[in-house]
Amino acid sequence: MTLEIAIVLLIIGIAFALFVTETFPIDVTALTILGVLMLIGFITPIDAIKGFSNPAVITIAALFILSHSLHKSGILEFLVLRMIKIGAKSKVIGLIIYLLSIAIASAFVNNTAIVAVFIPITIRVAQKFDVNPSKVLIPLSYAAILGGTLTLVGTSTNILVNSLLIEKSAFEPLGMFEFTKYSVIQLTIGLLYVVFIVSRFLPDRKVSSSLTQSYQMGEYLTEMRIRENSPLIGKTCLQRNLNRNFDVTVLDIVRDGELISKNIRNLVLQENDVLFVRGSVENFLRMKDLERVALLTDEKLTEKELVQDDNVLVECLLTDKSEITGKSLMTVNFRRKFGGFVLAIKREGEILREKIAHIILRTFDTLLIYGSRRNIDRIAENDGFLVLEEIDTQLKKHRLWGLGIVVIITIVFLSAIRAVPILPGTIIGVTVLLIFRVLSPNEAYNSIHWQVIIFIAALIPLGQVIQTSGTADWIGNLIYNLANLVPETYQALMLLSIIYLVTMILTEVSSNAATAILMTPIAFVVAAKMGLEPRPFIFAICFAASASFITPIGYQTNLMVYGPGGYKFTDYMKVGFPLAILFWLLATALIPVIWPFTPIS
Repeated sequence: MTLEIAIVLLIIGIAFALFVTETFPIDVTALTILGVLMLIGFITPIDAIKGFSNPAVITIAALFILSHSLHKSGILEFLVLRMIKIGAKSKVIGLIIYLLSIAIASAFVNNTAIVAVFIPITIRVAQKFDVNPSKVLIPLSYAAILGGTLTLVGTSTNILVNSLLIEKSAFEPLGMFEFTKYSVIQLTIGLLYVVFIVSRFLPDRKVSSSLTQSYQMGEYLTEMRIRENSPLIGKTCLQRNLNRNFDVTVLDIVRDGELISKNIRNLVLQENDVLFVRGSVENFLRMKDLERVALLTDEKLTEKELVQDDNVLVECLLTDKSEITGKSLMTVNFRRKFGGFVLAIKREGEILREKIAHIILRTFDTLLIYGSRRNIDRIAENDGFLVLEEIDTQLKKHRLWGLGIVVIITIVFLSAIRAVPILPGTIIGVTVLLIFRVLSPNEAYNSIHWQVIIFIAALIPLGQVIQTSGTADWIGNLIYNLANLVPETYQALMLLSIIYLVTMILTEVSSNAATAILMTPIAFVVAAKMGLEPRPFIFAICFAASASFITPIGYQTNLMVYGPGGYKFTDYMKVGFPLAILFWLLATALIPVIWPFTPIS
């Protein structure tokens, strides 16, 4: 091992550690790695920005825009819910049809976008079939992951690996439906496993009947009555600094039987006003003594009491396009900006209630928000939030609403017959939607998940460094030497199995895109040492990089359903580990049959 290889391996190790711990957002980590590689002279400034012009990056950005055109029309939700009616009399048949519909949709639309759209619909479907949402949200994620492997455009990983393959001009690009020959078998087995095994072993953990119970808010919501001689009389909440002094938030005020919800912080308080408050028991007692209020401990707020008149209590998922991630509620002044109170935060199975105003928000946190119907509707219209409680599954027939469907079908067809490559096809498709004003330029820009784009573009030069530094050769030799432990007849099969297994393990603790960028150069090296075409090994990487079922952090869709499903980390391990092992064995057996090991001519 040379010093240069050791440095590259160290950078890769640090990068993976940062991805796992989420010390920084993934795009910040990727840009940091890019900057380090440039500073130490491993890449030139020109090479550093090549990722931003990579065909895969441009294609993925264009596909985000095309996906948004379908989301805007509501056609996916409309069609899927109509299909469910076919099996409405049977839970099993209904669930199979629903998940199959999700998988098919994910084959042509970004699966992260699919899950974002269908989380609230899945909760509604679960209620319809009298099933706990925690039984079906992980299956939703798994179905979207499996569906994404059906085509070239189903997941960014496939597009990225294909781009890296095209750079090796000696090899034929991956076909639009070339993945389907194997993935349809994988999908069939996966759906049967999800329906008959996963749903049985997942817990009934989420209490869907009451959000206040689900978030264990009973002891943190209560009422206080202002007593005679209280220093609050004649003052406002802002003047008395209730939030700062006691970490207590006043949600509503009842005065003479009238509920007051607006401009509370500047309302002059009066004797016998009843304050609806959120906080901790310890802080309630301090406020009781210092502000001379009566603590009505026998009248804790329930969801029914909260949801009255024009006020509602809802769950909101922060999407990867939210402008408030990486900031605290206090920093963004959430109450003033959005007109709602955040009562609690659910993050990776943990419910956060203490000093939530100072908690740095993360992508896919679930917020329990209390506010007026108008303000909640306004929040729902923001792309940074996904309101889980209420959905609209009607077709939104805006101008030329069906053109988005026609454009995507045309692109897929022309790419499948190799009449038009996927990159120019998607660019022309986006242009058509803009010319006919199906989407405005602002809608197009806002529909792109820029964090994903920057992340992939910044990491692509790392793949170049892995090759030029000799790191790919060094790791390839290690894998090749392992394969030499078996008879020569089985060495190629052993190499493919090892590559799949290593890719699968790495994608569980990091991003699938990062794993693909790391493993694809290694696959080229291993195939060359065996004197074989790289195609079987390339497909092994594509399928393994998307086979993230064991942890919630390996694939965005798993993390998205974490909070809404009320899951724990161990839930993914319990149902995902057997599926991952099953797919590893299946890939080892079938990939060489579908894509035989072919000597380089």
